[in-house]
Amino acid sequence: MSSLSSVSATEFGEEQRHVTMIYTRLDEMRDRERTRLAETWRRTGGTPEARAQRDSAARGHAERLARYDAVESGLCFGRLDPHDGTPLRIGRIGIHDTEDPLLVDWRAPAARPFYVATAVTPYGVARRRHIRTRGRTVVGLDDEVLDPDVAAAAASGTLVGEAALMAALDAHRTGRMRDIVETIQAEQDRVIRSAAGGVLVVQGGPGTGKTAVALHRAAFLLYTHREQFSARGVLIVGPNPTFLRYISQVLPSLAETGVVLATPGDLFPGVDARRAEPEAVAEVKGRAAMVEFLAGAVRDRQRVPAAPIEIVVDRHVLRLDAASCEPARRRARASGRLHNLARPIFADGILDVLAAQVAERIGDDPFWDDPLGEDDAPGERNLLNAADLADIRDDLAADPGVRAVLDELWPVLTPQRFLGDLYATTDHPDLRRAPGGGWTPADVPLLDEAAELLGADDSAARAAAARELRTRLEYAQGVLDITAGSKSYEAEADDEAEIPNIADVMEADMLAERLADRQWRSAAERAAADRSWAYGHVIVDEAQEVSPMAWRMLMRRCPSRSMTVVGDLAQTGAGAGAESWSEVLSPYVADRWRLAELTVSYRTPAEIMAYAGRMIPQVELPRPVRSSGVEPRELTGDLSGLAAIVAAEAGGGSLAVIVGAGRFAEVAAVLPELGQDVEEPAVLLTVTQAKGLEFDHVVLVDPEEIRAGSRRGVNDLYVALTRATQRLTIYRTGPAECAGGTR
Repeated sequence: MSSLSSVSATEFGEEQRHVTMIYTRLDEMRDRERTRLAETWRRTGGTPEARAQRDSAARGHAERLARYDAVESGLCFGRLDPHDGTPLRIGRIGIHDTEDPLLVDWRAPAARPFYVATAVTPYGVARRRHIRTRGRTVVGLDDEVLDPDVAAAAASGTLVGEAALMAALDAHRTGRMRDIVETIQAEQDRVIRSAAGGVLVVQGGPGTGKTAVALHRAAFLLYTHREQFSARGVLIVGPNPTFLRYISQVLPSLAETGVVLATPGDLFPGVDARRAEPEAVAEVKGRAAMVEFLAGAVRDRQRVPAAPIEIVVDRHVLRLDAASCEPARRRARASGRLHNLARPIFADGILDVLAAQVAERIGDDPFWDDPLGEDDAPGERNLLNAADLADIRDDLAADPGVRAVLDELWPVLTPQRFLGDLYATTDHPDLRRAPGGGWTPADVPLLDEAAELLGADDSAARAAAARELRTRLEYAQGVLDITAGSKSYEAEADDEAEIPNIADVMEADMLAERLADRQWRSAAERAAADRSWAYGHVIVDEAQEVSPMAWRMLMRRCPSRSMTVVGDLAQTGAGAGAESWSEVLSPYVADRWRLAELTVSYRTPAEIMAYAGRMIPQVELPRPVRSSGVEPRELTGDLSGLAAIVAAEAGGGSLAVIVGAGRFAEVAAVLPELGQDVEEPAVLLTVTQAKGLEFDHVVLVDPEEIRAGSRRGVNDLYVALTRATQRLTIYRTGPAECAGGTR
């Protein structure tokens, strides 16, 4: 274990001088970027390529400025004193003064002892110092002397930087998650710095810091594998929009913005999936059986006529029946192409059938007018050549009646049209619904699956792209012609002038390619708009809630299977959620995944954890490291009395009233002033909405109803009981069942 040492006034002043020096250097870096940004924007005009390069450079300067601003608070927070050598100061980013590091990035290998060194394994460190600042002023120093003489008495559960950690844990919550970069513990650090490849499952109970660890892992991966992950992007998936807002400031505070934050319902570009639906319906949509259900529904839309269809084309009555259409359907299916991509094969087969009928009619008509204008003599049988048949097929393909029949037998489908039609016509009672009304989060994995089954007929898009390319080439060639002419004119004026020109080094197609991406969007922006984007790494938080269908969608986003899966099986509440990690992952990586467990609860006080253990003894609880000194209390009254309880507790930090979904509307009527914005000082939430969040004080309404509310009610109750960091109040509106708290 370590021992605390006192800090002299001289050392305090020395630390302040170093911190001031670091901030001075940060200001210089910031001023340099501002100057470069201003100079970049002053470069107006020029070729399109020059303007695009200017925009890209300006974007880079602006992003660096944003990172410098983001790390302003708590820039330097630690120091390592080796047994021999120069002390290292640890901070949010790395800052150098000439060749010497003023500040070492917390993610750098040299900074790791700050999080893992102990007296047993000091990693060459004699002293670890935690530096607390307010603005740019040092307000506190906590030193730990890693004394090998006391190593024999070291306990495995020793906390790193205990004073700083406890100060952070006791601070009031604000509705936004804060980073833990100053107080990362050894078991958390092992997860954060774990290798990027493969699937890492992080299992941990309430308050173990799973989410914070996942976010810091994202920052670590972006630092360690910058080129790889900044190009492909990192996707962080959370359970709902409230959760994403709650965590949204963590990575920017760590100087990282190149990530995509999304819920599973956000992962189909162009679809806003916000409509609520019953849990039972969402559970059905999440089942793995939906894969075959959707595949069968697609096949059902590849039809042959149940009864003969007659089509009038000019004066000919053409006929299609099941027997004549079946070979075309069989060839289209045998091609192995997706539904929309196989339609041209089916259409060709149908046009062949119809063209043969037209040709037969024409051959039997002695007065038919040859489309080539070369009429046979009356009475002579017309023999059609290949060009004649091609003309007939073209006419048939353009005929509105023929097109309508093709659309009926083998329609071109978008995922939205397909799923909407399926819901409107299915016999499944949980899925049947009228058209319209918007999409739900559980619909999005089905839309994604439908997109995989249908494919996209991109012929129109390719034609448009070809036209755009021709336009860019013509424009680029014009630019090169102008610049080449300008060079010739200047050379005539001064034979010895040798002026570099874009025409000397770039062909028109090269310039056109540069012009194609004039917006210079970041990888994160491009990824968020592209359903087929393959991310470099995917982090799934509250992963126990993800349905089998949603897992299929997530795995498509990460074909490399470089993933961090974060969750707690004891907190699974969704009907389609996970019961075991092996069950979730084996379809995709077999047993090639690794497990890391977080066993220490930093958030939940010992008093609340003990109470939860009495309420739900079947759950294995993490070990709490702190005590609030306040036992949970139990109160009984009618619902109208809840307002007085909330009023009495308000003002002492963040407050959440948590209630089962079935009682939400009733409680909301009693507490109309409470909304669901977690940045407000007091909120009203269902258990699902509260998942992953934390509050200073929680009022939990009728826990027995939450337990009985679903087949996973015990898990929901576990979630609700462990959201508080300071105080927990149980408020029952019916007969009380004492669980060992105070009255």
